[in-house]
Amino acid sequence: MLALGMILEQMGKHADLATAELIPLQYRQLPGAGAILRTSRVHGPYDAAILLECDSIDRTRLHGLEKLYLINIDHHITGLEFARLNWIDQDAASVGEMVYQLARAAGVTITPQISECIYATLLTDTGGFCYGNVRESTFALARELIEAGADPLAVARQVYYSAPVSKLLLLGAALRRLKRERRLAWLWVTYQDMQRTHATEEDCEGIVNVALSMASIDTVIFLRELPSGRVRLSLRSKSGLNVAAIAARLGGGGHQNAAGCTLKGSLLRARKQIVAELRSAMSQEKGRLSRRV
Repeated sequence: MLALGMILEQMGKHADLATAELIPLQYRQLPGAGAILRTSRVHGPYDAAILLECDSIDRTRLHGLEKLYLINIDHHITGLEFARLNWIDQDAASVGEMVYQLARAAGVTITPQISECIYATLLTDTGGFCYGNVRESTFALARELIEAGADPLAVARQVYYSAPVSKLLLLGAALRRLKRERRLAWLWVTYQDMQRTHATEEDCEGIVNVALSMASIDTVIFLRELPSGRVRLSLRSKSGLNVAAIAARLGGGGHQNAAGCTLKGSLLRARKQIVAELRSAMSQEKGRLSRRV
């Protein structure tokens, strides 16, 4: 979002950046972050609205977009063509990579500020260059961005070493509930945990990856109880299991190795449902691998 705003400005376009959500702490030091407007409704005589990494208007949580010319830019394998203009590139490591391609095609100068914002998307959307969407071209792009002025150490410090105390307390609550079953693990936090630790939604980011770091685990589920009778799920895999396909069946989506969805009902019900889904999927995946051998 930040890079796109700067690119459009160079192209002589006025663009307002808006989000319905709080800007996560680790991104607030990125160039231009202070210009993002947090709101629930879009006002103004805009010609168009560009939505990044959204599978629907509802996903934005912004009202007032319905009558605008919508442009949808996404790279998830579960991306949907819901807008007037849809650009979905499943081979892109991040939407930032697609924005970079747009900038180069438009002849925009890649400033250090633009390069740093795009580098941040590469780092986070590849899970620190660990997910299955990493290719040779990903590292080539990272090099170009660094040569253009991105500071990889500064971005890494912002993303991975700026956690508030609330995030660590929430992580402790989740790890105390960690369950393992062969190569599958799951952990969760309740709404009461969120209140007790004064945690925000952004504090949940990365908890699932801590469990995935275990040597004997291939797939992890992290569940977060919401206050409205729903449960948010984060799915991660470091094997060939396509968790995006599982999330899509449950109304969500994402990448092959990193996906999510939201289920209605109690935390216990959601936990039983998703664990059963993963058990079945992992069993089928094991069967396919055995047949190949």
